[in-house]
Amino acid sequence: MRLLLTALLFVASPAFAQLRLPVLLSDGAVLQRGEPIPVWGSAAPEATVTVRLGGARLQTVADAGGRWRVLAPALPAGGPYRLDVRSGAERVQANDLLVGDVWVLSGQSNMQWPVEDSENGAAHVESARDDRIRHIRVPRAAADTPQDDITGGTWEPATPEFVGDFSAVGYFFARDIRRSHDVPVGLIHASWGGSRIEPWMSAAMLGLDDNGLEAMRADLREAHRQTEAALRERLGGQFPDEAREVVEGEMPPLAAPDLDDSDWARLRVPVRWESAGYDGLDGVAWYRTTFEATEADVAEGLGLSLGIVDDGDHTYVNGVLVGTGRGGSQIREVYPVPPEALRVGHNTIAVRVTDRGGSGGLKGGEGSLFLQTASGERRPLAGDWRFRVTEARMSPIETNKVPTGLWNQMIAPLTEVPIKGVLWYQGESNTADPEGYRQLFRSLITGWRAAWGRPAMPFIWVQLAGYQQPPDGPDDTGRWPALRAAQSAALSLPRTAEAIALDVGDADDIHPRDKPSVGARLALLARAMAYRENDLVASGPRLRTSTRDGRRVILTFDHASGGLSTRDGLPLGGFALADASGRWHWADARIEGGRVILQSDAVETPTLVRYAWANNPVAATLVNAENLPAAPFEVVVTE
Repeated sequence: MRLLLTALLFVASPAFAQLRLPVLLSDGAVLQRGEPIPVWGSAAPEATVTVRLGGARLQTVADAGGRWRVLAPALPAGGPYRLDVRSGAERVQANDLLVGDVWVLSGQSNMQWPVEDSENGAAHVESARDDRIRHIRVPRAAADTPQDDITGGTWEPATPEFVGDFSAVGYFFARDIRRSHDVPVGLIHASWGGSRIEPWMSAAMLGLDDNGLEAMRADLREAHRQTEAALRERLGGQFPDEAREVVEGEMPPLAAPDLDDSDWARLRVPVRWESAGYDGLDGVAWYRTTFEATEADVAEGLGLSLGIVDDGDHTYVNGVLVGTGRGGSQIREVYPVPPEALRVGHNTIAVRVTDRGGSGGLKGGEGSLFLQTASGERRPLAGDWRFRVTEARMSPIETNKVPTGLWNQMIAPLTEVPIKGVLWYQGESNTADPEGYRQLFRSLITGWRAAWGRPAMPFIWVQLAGYQQPPDGPDDTGRWPALRAAQSAALSLPRTAEAIALDVGDADDIHPRDKPSVGARLALLARAMAYRENDLVASGPRLRTSTRDGRRVILTFDHASGGLSTRDGLPLGGFALADASGRWHWADARIEGGRVILQSDAVETPTLVRYAWANNPVAATLVNAENLPAAPFEVVVTE
């Protein structure tokens, strides 16, 4: 099925061909069922163009710029079909077309994450055998103005040859839709890891005219200049350039166990360079720390885990190279440290980290840095390490951060084709400004709907998953709960839905591997909304009321008609109450039928109640009878 766009040209040379179709209308494409089908492209100026599709024959004339467009009648689900376009001696065909439901996938790295790197990825790749799920990856690119076409891409079927590179969230969503609805599913995948929301929006969605947009871009450039100045000052007034390439078989001087590193900076790891005063840094830096080894350790060897290293590393123990790796989005394998690299007593770890773009450093969760004994015991390595930058360059302004750029090149061209709806997974890059995100997200949803000409187009997103260490106390919230609340606020828009992913996160990795669960929850929501399975319970519990009853607070929930329970069968946790002065205290919680009863000995008059209000609220295990997790909330307690 994977073919190039077939072009039969009856001219002297292909270089003179002017008849073209857009990338989305190429071999293997999926077209939206039940909607008139736009067919468009370019031809010689004012040339007659004839289009044949599904028994329909349409004719039009290209304008003075060579642009043409026709609207073919809607087709029922099925196929394959052939699209045949002719103009004079030129002819273009797109073969093996299916008609079904088309979903646009967008967001940042968790939408971008591939099937092959997901939980049980190899097994999912091998078992994929559905030619009626098809996926096209929109190339990552930006533009200053809205474009007519994407820069490339190929429609591919969900078979072992191709599915490993599919968006995992998208594939598992489509797989579940196909199990309940026997229609082809097309996935148009336009995501970019690390992107903010603003690049996915047009100037109008941002509320900006041309002058306002240029002012925003100027602010971005000025912020970049100030960041560079701050980084240069942090590094002593100039960018060092003393890094040496690693030579195989040689021990770099900075890896030597007896090196005096007392004048190096201290850095608490794990942490991104950008969060530790080195914002904008690309280049090379060394980390050093020490540990004690016993005779048993030396006899049996150890394992060394660095968690996530962005981008590459060369790791040494007592000057012996024990591991290398590249890629900053996955947890490194545990490096084996052989007995001959160890000594009884004092030992030195030295890590050379190279970052060529974006964030950098040892940046997994605290639990991902450890030594592991032969018996499986883990000894934490998180804490203060010595740190020295040996090569520094200022990161350029990242394309995926510039307002409107991704909308112009990656989304605007998609609005030519009818779609069933949108799946969105983004927000990690906007956690610093949740209130701003609240407004931007609503504007994006309404703006995209307007661009597609469908004010009620289904728009379903994934709420940010659990990440980082569990809270130390009821007021240890972090920044992510407020961003999640900003996402949930968009549920006030019609035909929207939100998949909760708190329980399938990873404390040590911003890219949790359990994408099958996320895709399945999105599919449930789509089935209830877009496919009108009205009796389907597609959501976990959502707070309905919070009422004070003396010292107690009584909570009721929607989507809980079958009762409430905990995911693991253990006592319910994750709830907190605020007293009259606004101080937070953990609450004892118990389930009574479809209600949750809260009380705290420290709170006489509860004023506010929270649930799952932390970056990674692992104790929050409330589910409904369908085992779907409850949504987080913070609300005022009513009388």
